Amino acid sequence: MTYIIHTGNPKSSTFRSLTQLISHGGSGLHKQIRTTDSDGDIDLLHEIGSRMAAADPLHEVLYRIMDVVTVAVRCDSCFIYVIEKDKLVLRASKNPHADVVDQLQIAVGQGVTGWVAEYLQTVALPEKAWADPRFARFTNLPEDRFEAFLAVPILCRGKLVGVINVQHRKPHNHSQREVRLISLVGYLVGAEIEMARIELERSQLAEQLEHRKTMERAKGLLQRELRIDEETAYLMLQKQSRQVRRPVHEIAKALILLEDLKRVNEQAHA
Repeated sequence: MTYIIHTGNPKSSTFRSLTQLISHGGSGLHKQIRTTDSDGDIDLLHEIGSRMAAADPLHEVLYRIMDVVTVAVRCDSCFIYVIEKDKLVLRASKNPHADVVDQLQIAVGQGVTGWVAEYLQTVALPEKAWADPRFARFTNLPEDRFEAFLAVPILCRGKLVGVINVQHRKPHNHSQREVRLISLVGYLVGAEIEMARIELERSQLAEQLEHRKTMERAKGLLQRELRIDEETAYLMLQKQSRQVRRPVHEIAKALILLEDLKRVNEQAHA
């Protein structure tokens, strides 16, 4: 079953209701939820708001969102994919999957998750999810054999940010409340995920720049001490990295530290 919950479409009734709620501020949101859902849903939305204000790193943000989702829908599995360039990358999982989290990538349009990302629509499959023509197996995960499958897009200003997948081992008819609530979560947390993802990218770029500077300095030290060229210095660092099974930038840092200690010792005895 495909739910046309297309938050980027101004003609969508869900989009209009969400826009109306948010434009009227928190009090309007609570008032609307109170008239249609249980008090537990109000608490859930309050929890989302408090966690959105935390400005935590990407993975912490994702796992907190997943906690909220699994409270809203008692499920056996929850995946959160984040769009990075033109791929959906699995960044969080309710069940431990260290071998695929941060590794599994899905193209937009591929499988049910990719379909949701392409068309920005929610898909709810109550049973035999694997029989859906859009379904695709990407890894040998036990979740591939689960019956029910709910996938919801995460958006920020109409732009795809990611996809939330919720699965049940046994057949499960997703209620309208579940679908609307998880869709609302996907709508509300989009900006938070996007900001956390951008911050992660900036941090990674800064780290790469620092590693590059360290490597350049380490190569320079070897060139001066051993009177060798730059390529030979780099190959020496790589060889040492392989021998001790440590990242090459750590070898470079150690070399710089030894040089700094040597200089301090020389100054102390000057």
